[in-house]
Amino acid sequence: MTSTRPSATAPAGLSSVRPRRLGARMWALAEIRWATIATVLFAAGGLAQLAGAPAPVWWSLYLACYVTGGWEPALAGLRALRERTLDVDLLMIVAAIGAAAIGQVFDGALLIVIFATSGALEAFATARTADSVRALLDLAPQQATRLDPDGTATVVPAAALRVGDLVRIRPGERIGADAVVVAGSSDVDQATITGESLPVAKTSGDEVFAGTLNGTGALTARVRRAAGDSVVARIVAMVEQASATKSRTRLFIEKIEQRYSIGVVVATLALFAIPLLFGADLQSTLLRAMTFMIVASPCAVVLATMPPLLSAIALAGRRGVLVKSAVVMEQLADTTVVAFDKTGTLTTGAIRVAGIHPATGSGLDERGLLRIVAAVETHSEHPLGAAIVGAARERGLDIPPAEGFRATPGHAVEAIVGGRHVRAGKPALSGAADPGRADVRRVVTDAHDAGRTAVAVVVDGAPAGVVVLADQVRPEAAATVAALAVVTGTPPVLLTGDNAGAAHRLAADTGITDVHAALLPEDKVERVRAMQQQGERVMVVGDGVNDAPALATADLGVAMGRHGSDLALTSADAVLVRDDLAALPPLIALSRRARRVVAANLVIAGTFITALVAWDLFGHLPLPLGVAGHEGSTVIVGLNGLRLLTDAAWRRASRNAAA
Repeated sequence: MTSTRPSATAPAGLSSVRPRRLGARMWALAEIRWATIATVLFAAGGLAQLAGAPAPVWWSLYLACYVTGGWEPALAGLRALRERTLDVDLLMIVAAIGAAAIGQVFDGALLIVIFATSGALEAFATARTADSVRALLDLAPQQATRLDPDGTATVVPAAALRVGDLVRIRPGERIGADAVVVAGSSDVDQATITGESLPVAKTSGDEVFAGTLNGTGALTARVRRAAGDSVVARIVAMVEQASATKSRTRLFIEKIEQRYSIGVVVATLALFAIPLLFGADLQSTLLRAMTFMIVASPCAVVLATMPPLLSAIALAGRRGVLVKSAVVMEQLADTTVVAFDKTGTLTTGAIRVAGIHPATGSGLDERGLLRIVAAVETHSEHPLGAAIVGAARERGLDIPPAEGFRATPGHAVEAIVGGRHVRAGKPALSGAADPGRADVRRVVTDAHDAGRTAVAVVVDGAPAGVVVLADQVRPEAAATVAALAVVTGTPPVLLTGDNAGAAHRLAADTGITDVHAALLPEDKVERVRAMQQQGERVMVVGDGVNDAPALATADLGVAMGRHGSDLALTSADAVLVRDDLAALPPLIALSRRARRVVAANLVIAGTFITALVAWDLFGHLPLPLGVAGHEGSTVIVGLNGLRLLTDAAWRRASRNAAA
């Protein structure tokens, strides 16, 4: 059985080369190269120092670390200085140089490595987003078959198509432009655009989208939009715009970095210059000033913030959630409403038989009806056919052979099974919608009202029954929706491109009351922005290309990891690696606990810094004691943050989410 549904993940053949390509892509970034070299030099210096090597050896290694890891933040800091601003980057460079000047070269090199690594990770994340956005354009084919006025068919670049051109779309082809069907019929898989779990029947007058996959029928369509205005092109533009303008909540230390940096620099200069004006000794004054800069430097403050967040990230990773940065882990705590996609997110995205209804008087039971339908569908390439055949095999049915198979794209399939003519397809087109068959009409109507798909079966011209198919709701979906309503204080929202019937049926099954259906990607973005304008901090959970703009626009985007599209995975801030929605409520609770630990660490770090600075200013703080106090505070806040690495922290978060 061959399915025409495109995979959202990369082909299996690429799996062996992807790690090499990823490594090459990372190494191509200058920030990563410099940060790697600086880290290696720092490690080498530390090993040399521990091994008792001569001081010039490990000093040289540390100073080389300074140069390779510090030149870029130093340059950025100088540029900021030219713009009359002062940031922590420049302060860290000055503190590192000051540390080396008074013999504490290890401390300075550690600061350099921390900042170089942070910059490298940011550069890599930016590059990956840009690559994935560009790769989205590959969804649309490079060529299309244009029908000229004289009736000849010409293969032309898809970008050369103009509004009004006629194009021929062959079976199995990707559609090259947004267009309106003028002839033919087929089923089109447009999950990449609308997220609908089932292919949609297209006939004359229906719209088709660039990048979607045609089924088994041939279509003739008139181009409605130029390539640059197609839905897939607009998705690219929306993701790029959202990535460029998306505001982010900065970490606590970043919120005060300007004032803090200016204060430390001014105080250091004053502590050096003023005593000299009154005749103080140069060496002792410089030593006091450098000691002040060391104890006042925000090492402990930086580490007060990072270990709890990084520990929470590591714990979430063990529970199947990839959180991409410490900033994201902090932002999760602010979530006030969660918006879900439907297909592939709240549902599994796999079509299964949901009901078998033999017609009264047909002489068939459920197994008999499924058996003959599966015999016909064995020869079909339609996803519905695959689901029916799969259901028959799961039940252990013996599927009889079928002869004379014939398919009418967008309508029905038919064949001879055991000497009887069997036809299966749309109720209105298969002959099953007999006004006199109330039982069949009731099943079909109920299925359509619930957003499900009905396949009507006719045997020798008489209605034989209906097979109902539906996407499956994830088992944990309803409990997750209820828990998120408790954690965030607001019931979750459903944003889907699927039809209203399917959306409301799913909402009823999962407990969602706020439903928005039949949304194109730009419609989802507008809904997210509307919630943000109402003061909400929005988390969007989705899996498809059509969800990527909303994921990028939301305050937080979470992608499904197993079957999520590359663009969705890249646009998202976090990934549910195992597609386990139940991890979302404890993830938010864990973020809130991490924030509380960060606040406690900041108090500890601030207390140490204040005490050491006061000692240096109003007394005589020996340099070794100052360094010990500075490093001691760093160790304390670091160990406090590491408490979030334990499984007990996740269990506590789960309890808080359920409370």
